[in-house]
Amino acid sequence: MRVRILIPVLAISIGTLGACGGSDQPSAESSPTTIATGDPAHVANAATDDPSISAKMVCAEDAQDDIYKGATGIKTTSVSEPTWEDHVYACDYVYENGTMRLETKELSTLEETTEFFDEQAEKLGKTEDLNGIGEAGFSTENGSAVIRKDYKVLTVDVSDLPAQFGLPSAPRSDVAINTAFQIFQCWIGA
Repeated sequence: MRVRILIPVLAISIGTLGACGGSDQPSAESSPTTIATGDPAHVANAATDDPSISAKMVCAEDAQDDIYKGATGIKTTSVSEPTWEDHVYACDYVYENGTMRLETKELSTLEETTEFFDEQAEKLGKTEDLNGIGEAGFSTENGSAVIRKDYKVLTVDVSDLPAQFGLPSAPRSDVAINTAFQIFQCWIGA
């Protein structure tokens, strides 16, 4: 766990919680399923034909601002139009010297989520566990971060960023972790 990176991010994030675009209300099409989250009022929602509000948060303007302030220190030149395919909501954060891709895979059960998360660990080359963000997470060989919450798996792919990125300059793996942290702050209660 890279506490030295998350402490400044935590301080910035406290002021921006709730600024993450969208609402934490489930969509009308969702089919809620209660799972053990530690919050008796929290409900996990199965994937539907449309992306959830929390999945859409990763590309929302408020999240873009949170990621700029709390993870990269650099504004994007653009953010691609989000896509929704095979229950994956995704967009590219384009910078002058590279691209960071954010993807949220929505699943329908705890078992499906665990299976997908484990497949990603093998496919992307898990290097270390990330504790303190989501229900579980890991870094990958290329510095990306994968985090799970309820029936969602967030991938912050930094493989197309320079090895050192941001202001102040940091290893791209730190940028991935801090970006995942910013998104997870949006997902608390969602």
